Amino acid sequence: MQQQRISKIPWGIVDDKEVCCFKIINQNGEFIEVTNYGATLVSVCVRDKEGKIEHVILGFPALQGYINDQSYLGSTIGRFANRIGKATFNLDGKKIELEQNDGPNSNHSGSSGFHKKVFDYQTRGDILIFSLFSADGEGGFPGNLKVEVHYHWNDENELKIDYYGQTDQNTLFNLTNHSYFDLSSGRGQIFDHRLSVFSDQIVQAGPDYMPTGELVAADETYAFTDTRIEDKLFQADGSIKGLNICYVLDSERQKSGLPAAILFEPASGRELSLYTSYPGLMLYTGDYLNTIDPGFNGNPYKPLDGMCLEAQFFPDSPNHPAFPSAELRAGELAHHYIIFKFDTHK
Repeated sequence: MQQQRISKIPWGIVDDKEVCCFKIINQNGEFIEVTNYGATLVSVCVRDKEGKIEHVILGFPALQGYINDQSYLGSTIGRFANRIGKATFNLDGKKIELEQNDGPNSNHSGSSGFHKKVFDYQTRGDILIFSLFSADGEGGFPGNLKVEVHYHWNDENELKIDYYGQTDQNTLFNLTNHSYFDLSSGRGQIFDHRLSVFSDQIVQAGPDYMPTGELVAADETYAFTDTRIEDKLFQADGSIKGLNICYVLDSERQKSGLPAAILFEPASGRELSLYTSYPGLMLYTGDYLNTIDPGFNGNPYKPLDGMCLEAQFFPDSPNHPAFPSAELRAGELAHHYIIFKFDTHK
C-alpha cells in the first residue's frame, strides 16, 4: 500500500485562523515539513552518507518559535524580499512609501511581510498549495495581490517552490525562501561547508547593504569555487566579517538547466544544488541570526549556525532601472521558482 505523501497536524491558532504543520514524505522516507504560517519551510530531513536522516535547515519544533522569531527562519518573504532604499520607490509616476524597519530603509516588506501571515491551503495531487490575498495598500504596496506558493517534494529529493502572483494594479512581486542551511545537522557552525556560486558578478553595495547601482566583478573576496566558508569569513586580525552579497546569475546557464550554486558539507557528505528562474542569489552567512526559542538542536540559534541562499530579484531594484525589473503588471501572471536538490557523496 502506497504511503500517504502529505499529512498534517494542528499547530495552533493565529489571528483566529487555523495553523497546521504539513509533512510531505517521499518513497525513500525522507521528508519536508511546512506550515501555512508564513508559508514557511519548517524542516528538510534527508540522509547523510551513512544513511542517517537528519534536519538540514534550522527550524522550530512548535509554532511559538515562529511567532517569536525575528530572523525569518524558513519563511516566505514578500511582497518584496530584501531592501528598498529609503523605503520609497516610484511606480507609474507615483511615489510609493513603505515602512522603515532597517534604519531609513525597508527590509523584507516590514511588519506587513508575508512571513507573519496565515495562508490558506489545499493539496493538488502531491503538491501543497498555500494562497494569500494581500489587499491594496498593505505595507504601502499598491494593488490587490493574489499569491500562491507551491511546495513539491519528489522521490529524487528535489524540493521545488513555485511562486505565482496576480494583481489588479501594477506592483512589485519578489518572493523568496529564507531557510538557513546547516548540512551538518547541528554538529557545528557553517565554517566547514564548501560553496560554489556560478557567477562572475555581484551587485555592489555599501556598508548598509544598499546597492550602489553598479554590477562589479566577483573578485577573490567574493568568488566561491568549492570554497570553505571559513576562508571567506575570517579576517587577518582573527575577527569574523559576515557576508551579505547578491550574485548576478548567468541566464544562459539557467536556461541550460545547470545549478546556480552548490553547497557541500564534507563530514556528512550532504550536497545541496540550487536552481532558480530568478536573476540574483543572495548569500547571507547568518551573522545576525539570534532566536529566543530553542530549535531542533535543543538550543536557541546564534550567529553562523546556518546560512541562507536566497534566490530573488536584486535588492532595491525598483530604484535602479538598469536592474532586472521586479514589477508585476496588472492582469499578468508572475511565476518564479526555486529548486533545492539534496544528494550525498562519500
